[in-house]
Amino acid sequence: MDWQSKASALADRVTDPDSRWLAPVARTARHELIPRWWEPDDSGQWALRDGPSDPEAWAEAAYADISLITRVGTLHADQAEPGDQPEGLPTSSATMPSLVVRMLRHGRLGDGLSLLDLGTGAGGLTAYACRRLGDACVTSLDVDPYLVSAAGERLAAMGHHPKMVTADAAEHVPGSYDRIVSTVALSPGPALRTVLGALETGGRIATTLARTSLIITGWKTQQGNVVGQVERDMAGFMLTRSGDDYPPPSGLAELFTSAREDDGEVTSTGRYPVVDVANAWELRSMLEVTTPGVELGYETHERRRTAYLVHPDGSWARATAEWIDPPEVHQSGPQRLWDALERIRNRLNAEGSLPLLGARVLITPEGVCHLFRGHWHASMGAD
Repeated sequence: MDWQSKASALADRVTDPDSRWLAPVARTARHELIPRWWEPDDSGQWALRDGPSDPEAWAEAAYADISLITRVGTLHADQAEPGDQPEGLPTSSATMPSLVVRMLRHGRLGDGLSLLDLGTGAGGLTAYACRRLGDACVTSLDVDPYLVSAAGERLAAMGHHPKMVTADAAEHVPGSYDRIVSTVALSPGPALRTVLGALETGGRIATTLARTSLIITGWKTQQGNVVGQVERDMAGFMLTRSGDDYPPPSGLAELFTSAREDDGEVTSTGRYPVVDVANAWELRSMLEVTTPGVELGYETHERRRTAYLVHPDGSWARATAEWIDPPEVHQSGPQRLWDALERIRNRLNAEGSLPLLGARVLITPEGVCHLFRGHWHASMGAD
């Protein structure tokens, strides 16, 4: 495979001509990090793709600016047999190169600074960082021992020998670092507290917050706080996990059934069209900030659109409409979830934007994340 020309073309697409990341991207054989991956087929099932058996498709996928799913549920693509159809959520991926570069830029890396790559995955960020900083400055950590081992072996074959660590970052992060760049989403509270404990005073972190698309960056002060901002940039990363797979959402299957079938306690007409909240990143992020813990569903049938919101406290909402007509809304439980979403959409329409992007951030040593913008303030992760 003539990977050098493909990697060079990829570097031209995802970096600027004067970028310090152009050469690392151009000189990294990304296909060697992703020999196998999962793709959804036409029926929505996961289909195994094997690179060496189809070099043309391998090159096309590896040097496209896309994320490739390498693990679904507990099944690694590397370990799958032809015909296997894993179930569950994606649990690891090779992140799209442009997003890797963006996160590295947010991390403000520099010569001689130690970096923790939190979320090894396929090892792409680690490879770029090794080429830019040198192996001795880079540590890569993941909860999955197979991912750490496989990425370490593939990186070594490229001539890179960073420190590779298997650990649950929500419980313990060994070592201390000048920079932490996380390509898994961190939950405010204990998990964020643990990670920040490994950040040196004066160091910088770049991460997303769990269940949002908000990229948070900040510097650690002498007092142990992190002071920074929500970047005017967004990203969607998988949640951190502590075991082989994400735990099943307790009780939410029954709530989704209620949301689909029941009339609920309150029926009304919504003000705004039905929206796929999960893919409306700013709305989704603001909903998590103001009403944490909401899970989402969305269905379409011809022109009919239905959105579902459920919460572990027993609340649920269903909104259904033809195309952009006002929806019929059913809600039940202690919270009116569709009303909460409509308050956010009211603010967006009234002010032209939400206060998230560009907000100032203060993260306490306990991992509580405070967001400020003008007179607006919100906190995440407090007990």
